[in-house]
Amino acid sequence: MAGGFVEVADVSLTYGGAGGTLAVEGLSMTVEQGQFAAVVGPSGCGKSTLMKLTTGLVRPSQGTVHVDGKGVNGPVSIAGMAFQNPSLLPWRTTLNNVMLPLEIVQPHRARLSREREAYTQQAEDLLSLVGLKGFGEKFPWQLSGGMQQRSNLCRALIHDPKLLMLDEPFGALDAFTREELWQVMRDLHQQKRMTVILVTHDLREAVYLADRIFVMSARPGKIIVTRDIEFPRPRPIDITYTGEFNQIVHELRSHIAQARSVA
Repeated sequence: MAGGFVEVADVSLTYGGAGGTLAVEGLSMTVEQGQFAAVVGPSGCGKSTLMKLTTGLVRPSQGTVHVDGKGVNGPVSIAGMAFQNPSLLPWRTTLNNVMLPLEIVQPHRARLSREREAYTQQAEDLLSLVGLKGFGEKFPWQLSGGMQQRSNLCRALIHDPKLLMLDEPFGALDAFTREELWQVMRDLHQQKRMTVILVTHDLREAVYLADRIFVMSARPGKIIVTRDIEFPRPRPIDITYTGEFNQIVHELRSHIAQARSVA
């Protein structure tokens, strides 16, 4: 199929069947391979529904979703996901939590027993990359919230997904830790070059991390503004305090305020 790596075309979804809640309507968006995209909009506009549609956790009532040239008709195995709640299993060490997808996703599941040493090294390398070298044997309760979220990112990346879906992954963290993890995510994207779709309420986060930002309308959600962010990479965190940066944040805020007012 021609188009981007992620192609959502004229999608509508109603929860609860006929007479149910129309979550999104006429939703279309294109994300290119290797691009970092962010989706923002009013609360309840369908941002998380978009996540579920893209990863195949729900199917549209109408329209089509393609990822990597293939129609999405079920869970997308080339996708990794990270959410606001890290949901690490408390009885597993950090290392074993990170390696959990390898026990589920093919072809890694079939290879894990005979290639465990190589996979373990891959997990250790990821933990080092996000600043958790030496923490593999710690349990989740021994980690701070920021460290748990770093582990969560490693778990989402362990099976080398081509597509990384992030649903408010830093929303529960304090401002300083959040900025630290923005930089971790910036560096992970720079190194891995995977396609990323970030759903967030934080407009500074979106402008700092994304190449392209999609603004959704109030429910039923659709894309009303597409804004490319042209700051060169890698972006220093200090850029978030510049006038040019904050002008874009205010521009996006005005679009969302307008979307809320017509809801």
